This record gives sequence, structure tokens and C-alpha cells, in this order.
Amino acid sequence: MNARAASVENGEAIPVEGVPVLALEDFQACVLDAVQDGLRVSALFGAARSDGADGAPELFAVLADERSASLFLLRTRLAEREIPSLTPRCTQVHLFERELAEQFGLHPSGHPWLKPVRFPAAPEGRGSTVGEMDYYRVEGDEVHEVAVGPVHAGVIEPGHFRFQCHGEQVFHLEISLGYQHRGIERALEAGPDPRSAHYVETLAGDTSVGHAMAFCHALEGLAGKHAPAKAQFIRGIALELERLANHAGDLGALAGDVGFLPTAAYCGRIRGDFLNMTALICGNRFGRDLTRPGGVLFDVDERLVERLGERLDAAEADTKSAVELLWRSNSVMSRFESTGALSAEAATDIGLVGVAARACGLSRDVRADFPKGVYRYSHVPVCTWETGDVFARAYVRWLEIQNSIRFIREELRELPRGPIFAAMPGPRAEHVVVSLVEGWRGEICHAILTDARGRFRRYKPIDPSFHNWFGLALALRKQEISDFPLCNKSFNLSYAGFDL
Repeated sequence: MNARAASVENGEAIPVEGVPVLALEDFQACVLDAVQDGLRVSALFGAARSDGADGAPELFAVLADERSASLFLLRTRLAEREIPSLTPRCTQVHLFERELAEQFGLHPSGHPWLKPVRFPAAPEGRGSTVGEMDYYRVEGDEVHEVAVGPVHAGVIEPGHFRFQCHGEQVFHLEISLGYQHRGIERALEAGPDPRSAHYVETLAGDTSVGHAMAFCHALEGLAGKHAPAKAQFIRGIALELERLANHAGDLGALAGDVGFLPTAAYCGRIRGDFLNMTALICGNRFGRDLTRPGGVLFDVDERLVERLGERLDAAEADTKSAVELLWRSNSVMSRFESTGALSAEAATDIGLVGVAARACGLSRDVRADFPKGVYRYSHVPVCTWETGDVFARAYVRWLEIQNSIRFIREELRELPRGPIFAAMPGPRAEHVVVSLVEGWRGEICHAILTDARGRFRRYKPIDPSFHNWFGLALALRKQEISDFPLCNKSFNLSYAGFDL
């Protein structure tokens, strides 16, 4: 990368002028070379021109290098809205380019499947109806199409799935989202203001702590300040409790999908136990209003440390008893193993993150690769498996549950004294920052550009689901259509987190 990009640490803000401006051809070549060298595209987004000029936007790329714990930033100023698509040579950008076309009216010529992402109203006033578009079709004798959703039988978010099948075998799955689009990116512009933290905490409701943490790290970076040590410990505890609640809930749901009721029933209750521990800290089971730029708003005293420790011990014993029933059941293993398998090569090509990537053998975890806050001092082992199937995605969750419990127990034991909040100045003007957090699904990325007044010129949040939905589509190929609910739950991606 060298002089072709600016190298920064996770959460480190630099002047926007420090990000090299490349010609479009060089910009795309730099992204392509980086990916071929093992880096990953964490973000590719557009922003209105900083010089106020009308016309095509600036493009920014964030490239993550796990080997050096560095993030590389580069940009290009487009002269026109027609650009050559990079997708045929770099699969990781396929959805980013579709998003750029939708948000900024760009046309990446040569993109293999340039379709709507969230169906917002067009800038010139033309609206688009969610779900109304052409779908890929497989032609042939006895090939048939199955449409599922957007309204589902369960109490879940809306999403539309089109299966191309021959008998029970799935040839292709196409996923159409956008039904939960709320315009949060646009609402965050011109912040920060009192609403900003609340928008961030509801990007994906089951990841309130993770997204709030990314927001706070970014704002603290823009201010050039750090939260107090005790606040960083409390944030880490809350983030791991969020991971525990969701992983335990997912294992119970996976058990339910194959009709194994003992684990399903127990884990549903155990998920609530972990959520209630978060409520003990801040009064909210999802951790809302806990984390703010400058620290946290709720303290953990010695009595609360004791109560959390007691509840953690009880939850650990119950989780172990419930989850280990899965691995001892031949009927469960026959449904989990070899179902919805995804190769490490495919996971690398599409830029998979989080549990889904680690289940394919990829050692990707922001806590280890780009540590920030308490993770700079407290190590969490990266858990991987090799088979890339439903079993792997379930077992990685179980390994991470054990590690998160150990981590919380250690943080409670070593919890420092001192303040939990420090006043923060406003964001520095004309700076850029990228904040990464390992949420329970995977990498959360928040990129912020400030204007001459220190306001948000562009706020780009990326939930891990944005990277991983296409992984679910690939995992269904050559599977039976009846395996879809199980595969879908093994990824358990967020519709709202995608439909920002």
C-alpha cells in the first residue's frame, strides 16, 4: 500500500487531507491489489464533495489488514457517474457498488447484477417499491421457483427469498431486503446531536452495545481523547454479555429447528439470564443508554460485581448442561453436519466476517486483529472450525460462549477504580475516523467524515450482516430447500442492520 493509502489504527482520526486522492483507475487498482494481497474491504462508500462542487461524489475505501493491525484509507474524486465496475475482479465490492448506484446515482458498468439494495426514493423524486425487480431464473425442464416472504410464519423481520429448485435441491437463492429501511444514514448526517446515540443503538436492536461502542470509539477518536479505564472495562463486560445472550439464544433456536426441545427450551431461558445481567448494570436488557462518548453512564460497584459473578456462575453451569446435549445427540449431529457448508475460499472471496467466517477456518476477530479499549489489555482467543457447515457455526458459538464467560469473570476480578466518564470536546473539523468492533455477529464498521464545523459530513455504519447475507445464499446451493430454516438460523443475520 505504502504512499497509495493512509495507514491508521482502529479508532484513530486523521485530517481528511491526509487521505491520498487517486485517479479512479489507480484507486480501483489499489483496492484490487490489496485484496489479492490478503487485505479485506471493510467499507467502500461515497460522500458529497468536500469542496462543495456539484456532480459526482468522492469515493472512500477502507481496507483492513489483520496481519499488521492497520486500516488503509484511500479516496478518489469522480469526474462522472459512469464508472467501470470492480466487481468482476473483486467479489467483495459487489454489494457496495450496488449501494453506490442506489445512493449516488452511479452506474458501475459491467456489474453482473446491478439491482436495488434498499429501494429508497430516488433523488429526483421517483420512488421504487420494495421487492419489485427482476430476479435471476434458472431455465430447464422440471426447474421451479419457490418464493418465501417477505411476511414469514414466525415473529421475525421481513425479507424476500427466491429459490430456483430442481425437485428439493436448490440451484440458486436470491435474497431481497429493504423492507426495514429507515434512512438512518441520512438521519445521522449533520450530527452529533442528542439523537445520534439513539439512532446508533437501534441500527440493529440485538447489537445495541456493539454499535454504540463503535460510535463512541469513533467520537472519542475525533475528539482525540480516551474514555477512563473503568469505563472501558464496563463496556467490554457489556459487549460480551451481548455476545453471550445472542449465542445462547441462537443455539437454542438451532435446536428448535431440528426438533430437539431440551436445549431449545433451556437456552431460551438462559438467553434471558444473560440479558438480565446487562439490565443489572444499566436497567435495560439490551444495554441501551449505557455507553456514551467519554465513557459509560452506569457504574459497577463491589456489590454489583458480586451479584454478577453469582449469576454468571449459575448461567455457565446451565448453559453447559443444555448445550452439551446437542453434541451428544446423533439425530442433531446428522442434521448439523455437512448442511449448508461454505468453503474457506468462498468465504474469503466474498469477505465474510464474524462467526460465519471463523466457522470456515478464517481467523478474523476485531478483538484480536484490531484491539481497542479493554481488548488491548485482555486477550480473547479466536475460535475457528474448518467445516463451514451448520455444525461449525453452532460449535464456534459454543467455544465463544466459554471464552466470553472467562473474559467477563476476569474483568470483574480486575475492575479498576476511578471515574467512569470524562467530558469530551466536539469532533475535530475535516477529519476522518474508522471504528471497528467485533459484535456478536462479526465486524461492525463505523466511518465518519467531519466538515469544516466539525459536524458529520458523512456517517457510514456497516453491520456485519451487510457482508454475510450473500454467504447464506451460497451456503444453500446444492442443499435441500427444507434445510433453509436451519441454514438461515445458523447465520442469523439482521434485516434491520442491513436495511439502514
